[in-house]
Amino acid sequence: MRRERTTCCVVGGGPAGMMLGLLLARAGVDVTVLEKHGDFLRDFRGDTVHPSTLRLLDELGLGERFAELPARRLHEMRMRIDGTTVVAGDLRRIPGRHKYIAMVPQWDFLDLLARAAAEEPTFTLRMRTTVSGLLTDADGRVTGVTYEDEHGAPGELAADLTVACDGRDSRVRRAAGMTPEYYEVPMDVWQVRVPAPRDAAKDGRVFLSIRDGQVAATMDRGDYYQTSYLIEKGADARLRAHGIEWFRERLGGLLDWDAEALRGIRSWDDVKLLEVTMGRLRRWYREGLLCIGDAAHIMSPVGGVGVNLAVQDAVAAARVLAGPLRRGRVTAADLERVQKRRRLPVAVTQRSQRGEHDMLLRPALAGTLRGDRLPLPLRLLQKVPPLRTVTGYLGGVGVRPEHAPEFARR
Repeated sequence: MRRERTTCCVVGGGPAGMMLGLLLARAGVDVTVLEKHGDFLRDFRGDTVHPSTLRLLDELGLGERFAELPARRLHEMRMRIDGTTVVAGDLRRIPGRHKYIAMVPQWDFLDLLARAAAEEPTFTLRMRTTVSGLLTDADGRVTGVTYEDEHGAPGELAADLTVACDGRDSRVRRAAGMTPEYYEVPMDVWQVRVPAPRDAAKDGRVFLSIRDGQVAATMDRGDYYQTSYLIEKGADARLRAHGIEWFRERLGGLLDWDAEALRGIRSWDDVKLLEVTMGRLRRWYREGLLCIGDAAHIMSPVGGVGVNLAVQDAVAAARVLAGPLRRGRVTAADLERVQKRRRLPVAVTQRSQRGEHDMLLRPALAGTLRGDRLPLPLRLLQKVPPLRTVTGYLGGVGVRPEHAPEFARR
């Protein structure tokens, strides 16, 4: 069996893991990121990069590289409820240079971070490496991970600190015996790509449409629309009993798409299910182990804020932990500081998401939300336009945005 050692083992090469690896490497910390896949190409990952993350990339000296990536810009978020249009958020007047959300394929964003991290001599990225368990000492402190490499050969990677960045179904979190407290959610999501007609107007908006008990959100991605169709929680198998033509007709009627565009949905194999869960750990850490991103707090897809929160977690973790890692000893008190720093933004965001579930999505799926009887918050957004900037700021920047540590700036 292969046995190795690093200072910090990061499990998962998503936004949190790659950002944390980059920042710690720039601090001179020996860091190894383990990613189970052979590349970053995955459908239906979060592709939104928020203004606070765009500012962070500028601070890291990566703004120009990011600007070269294929991207579309979202300046406002709209919804249509029974023919009534509401601007739910406007980013054009928020403070800062970036007054938009950039919609970039997540694999391009992760490749950018990986290339930047590879410039640092203390950074290692191991693809096709699947973590299988945790190493612990006699006192129960996590001392690293066990893994299988791309050939299925077992190995051990010892580390002063292991950070779980492996997402909502975190294997590391489960191996550590850490169980989130879950919140009830009203929906699951079908995710599908719909080819855009050649003559379709391209405005880069995210548009939420609600009518007759149906809810769908679509993002203009240039040659296709990345579309999420909400279904009642647990209804996937029952609804798939209908033919795919049934789904095409419902989606087309809701979003005013013609049969030509919808012909790109050939079968149910093109419709991917996201089983929505939402919750968070009461405690994000134990001796030798920290969970961040969706491994610590599972976000609803509402607002597309999961990537942004994961990146912000990574920045806070790097700032707090770089010094202790360089000194060779990370204590539970250090890990607690990371959680305390990030607890409020996560709690506020999840409370907001749960409010949107209750105010908007539950009645929408039940068919009781009407355009002529909007909830009070939506009526206020219609009548008081400056409130749209407030919601745009909360959605695009959020509570307690993180800045790059001095040691990571270029």
